[in-house]
Amino acid sequence: MTLGVMTFVMALLGNLNKIADLVINRGVDFFSVMKIFLFMTPYIVTYALPISVLIAILLCLGRLSSDNEIIAIRASGVNLFSLILPFIIIGVMLSLALVIFNDRAGSYAHFAYRKTLKDVGIKNPTAAFEEGVFINSFQKYILFIYKVDQKKNKLYNVRIYEPQGEDKPTRTIVAKSGEFITMQEKNSVKLKLMDGTSDEPDPQKPDNFYKLNFKTYFMNLNLAQSQGSDKIAKKPKDMSIAELKSQILKLKKDNIDPTPLSVEINEKVTLAFSLLVFILLGSSLAMITRRREKSINIGIAILIMIVYYPLFIGCEALGIEGIINPNLIMWLPNGLLGAIGAFLTYKLCAS
Repeated sequence: MTLGVMTFVMALLGNLNKIADLVINRGVDFFSVMKIFLFMTPYIVTYALPISVLIAILLCLGRLSSDNEIIAIRASGVNLFSLILPFIIIGVMLSLALVIFNDRAGSYAHFAYRKTLKDVGIKNPTAAFEEGVFINSFQKYILFIYKVDQKKNKLYNVRIYEPQGEDKPTRTIVAKSGEFITMQEKNSVKLKLMDGTSDEPDPQKPDNFYKLNFKTYFMNLNLAQSQGSDKIAKKPKDMSIAELKSQILKLKKDNIDPTPLSVEINEKVTLAFSLLVFILLGSSLAMITRRREKSINIGIAILIMIVYYPLFIGCEALGIEGIINPNLIMWLPNGLLGAIGAFLTYKLCAS
């Protein structure tokens, strides 16, 4: 029941403005809107299922503990671990299933969601700029932008790569900030980059580059690749783990750092195993607090989420920036909260 409610609430509240805009301002028919809503659901389940299991565990064991059933069980000589073990087994099974779900259904649905948006005629050239992903929508160039402000047409911490072919160095442009101007009549985007460096060909040796520092740098990006075809390019969230690994190998061949794609792979797995972490932490806290009130148990669940998800987002940012290896930093939230849950469970079972 919690899963159904959480999925509906997260899907509706998180996308209410977008759905209203589709229906009221853009005149999209109700069937298309429901199709878009349906394709949102699998991606939302990635977050909703662990939260739902956490709330269910807190409500179930909280009620059992407040009714003194836990005391009765211990007085009968039954170790509490035998009570928690079935939850842990279910948690492992659900986490493994969620890894497969995130890899297959979540990726497919996210890609189908983007294709449906295009099919109903929502075509905005500036939508090609998405933060935190490698963008292959432009001819010759691969972009990576850390932050995008669509309202102000601002870009922050921009990386632009221009592969030169096999066995040749990749040209790189780095800028602290930038602005973009859409020129629909020319099917292109004009970029104004500020405060950065650019690799420029050496006139004597065209295969070599020298670094050029600039205050302002202008360049045009051709949109023909992304809009001249009915096909839509996949972004990292649309890819399965196998596709991400294949893309990583291609980027490495072009001497492009594939760290953000490694972050995406780890995200699919760590979010799935957050379910097991929530079971360990939720089951022990429910028996310690001994509260049967639904509001208090939901409050505890919210507190855990307030700790876990900001920590997860922070670790994701560190991984994307390449400050810490994503194979390590992305597992920090699960490791930290899982260790706390395991310690509390041990103390309960040992006492």
